[in-house]
Amino acid sequence: MKRRDFLGFGVGALAGMAACNSPSSTGDEGPAVVSDKKIRWRLASSFPRSVDTIFGGAEVLARRVSEMTGGNFDIRVYPAGELVPALQVLDAVEQGTIQVGQSCSYYYTGKNPALAFDTCVPFGLTARQQNGWLEQGGGGELINELLSDFGMRAFRGGNTGVQMGGWFRREVNALSDLQGLTMRIPGAGGDVMSMLGVTVQQIPGGEIFPALERGAIDATEWVGPYDDEKLGFYKIAKLYYYPGWWEPGPSMSFFVGDKAWAELPATYKEIFQAAAAESAAVMQQRYDNENPPALARLLDKGVQMRPFSDEIMTGASEASQAYLEDNAAKDPGYRKVYQAFAKAREDGRRWFGASELAYARFVSG
Repeated sequence: MKRRDFLGFGVGALAGMAACNSPSSTGDEGPAVVSDKKIRWRLASSFPRSVDTIFGGAEVLARRVSEMTGGNFDIRVYPAGELVPALQVLDAVEQGTIQVGQSCSYYYTGKNPALAFDTCVPFGLTARQQNGWLEQGGGGELINELLSDFGMRAFRGGNTGVQMGGWFRREVNALSDLQGLTMRIPGAGGDVMSMLGVTVQQIPGGEIFPALERGAIDATEWVGPYDDEKLGFYKIAKLYYYPGWWEPGPSMSFFVGDKAWAELPATYKEIFQAAAAESAAVMQQRYDNENPPALARLLDKGVQMRPFSDEIMTGASEASQAYLEDNAAKDPGYRKVYQAFAKAREDGRRWFGASELAYARFVSG
């Protein structure tokens, strides 16, 4: 049995067991069957169809929910801009225009700066560390406390793994080279880049290439080789910097309105959560599989990979720490999330530095 098939079997079995073991809809204790209630939801994504790994996560969710309910729970998926503008997905869930959205919390730090921790912050957690903290370390509960102010909750929707530092039309070898640079970069990473003298723009994925092509921006970050190749950035900018210190393990989320969630039968809730978990796993697997050959293709096309200099990395790290601590000092709610995050980060550095990092250094030589 292939791992992909095994994963699908395991999630389906989980949903089946949840259906059989949950209390019945009458309130009596005992076996229950999957509800035959017809549910129709609309899901708006912040991502275009062309970014098939991220947008595909929403399609995996919808397909598995439908399969596990015999088509009774139907989620129709809309790409960015078709139903809701790319950066207004959270607003649409809050307003009840849609029942669920696929997006990144750090697009909405204007609502609450601490939402950035649900996606990632500069020099933060790797994908595995982020997943561990959110799912097992209490981070997810803290994020949902923030989202309750907007009448919604978040479910993990996938992770890209550590991202690249992005595409630049000119060399950036020192901190002074960042001065006056115009770059597309969202979230806390954008705030830190602004501290370093960069003029920051937040542009939806589908609009980045035209902005880069016409010179409205000098640089952009997105995800990594697979997505970046599809979006064609290498046709305009040949300098590909790494690592994406502002996004060491960014996670996507499915945002569900509390009203819509409360109306779901108990078995549908279990099925939705199981399908979201499968979607998140598939996204990471696809990136890990697709990025290596995509990088090779980009290098064959004349792309030049460049590491950020030690000066830039050190300056960015210091600015990032100052940014996080300043926000924590000003806002008790932010401080509560930051302190939990900082403990997870420190614990992770000790363990992963002694195991994963040592091994990676040896084999990557």
